[in-house]
Amino acid sequence: MTTIAVLGNGRVGGDLAAALTRAGHEVTVADRAPGAAAEAARTARIVINATPGAGSLERLAALRAELHGKILIDVSNATVDGPDGLPADLVHPGSSLAEQLQEALPETHVVKTLNTMLFPVMTAPDMLTQPPTAFLSGEDPQAKQTVRELLVDLGWHTEWITDLGGIRTARATEAAILFVPHIIRSSGFTPFAISIAR
Repeated sequence: MTTIAVLGNGRVGGDLAAALTRAGHEVTVADRAPGAAAEAARTARIVINATPGAGSLERLAALRAELHGKILIDVSNATVDGPDGLPADLVHPGSSLAEQLQEALPETHVVKTLNTMLFPVMTAPDMLTQPPTAFLSGEDPQAKQTVRELLVDLGWHTEWITDLGGIRTARATEAAILFVPHIIRSSGFTPFAISIAR
């Protein structure tokens, strides 16, 4: 059992919190109430960023003391939305939200994952007709191993998890969000994930 704080209580955060609780972890969900995120982060070993990506950097940089020494799992994509509300561009072109978070939080182990799929797949990867891929990006091997174990708790098969390397590799997976609006316009909101076929 691990103590986990989920920052963000929308569909993504709610699904992750429920699934990790079912897996036997002690999970706290922080809403937007003043001080809720700081209190949740302070008492957890692992913190999951499921807040809207465009505001994540400012929100989490303010928690530098609470996140010191912790694992921060970043599942968000920082995008500029188009007129239809779907992602139209990246907030951090030539970089990534994960890299910006790691720079702002040097004493925190940032791991990027689960950001290349529609949110239902994060906690139920078996729902797809073909195996999806969950990517890991981060500087600390032990932190990535811990996150890998959490993914297994969420139903991910170990062979579906690909470690891409350091945090800089997150710019590749974050850029994949630019596929999403075109896939949604073509096929609707049917769950899908980006996968590496071998």
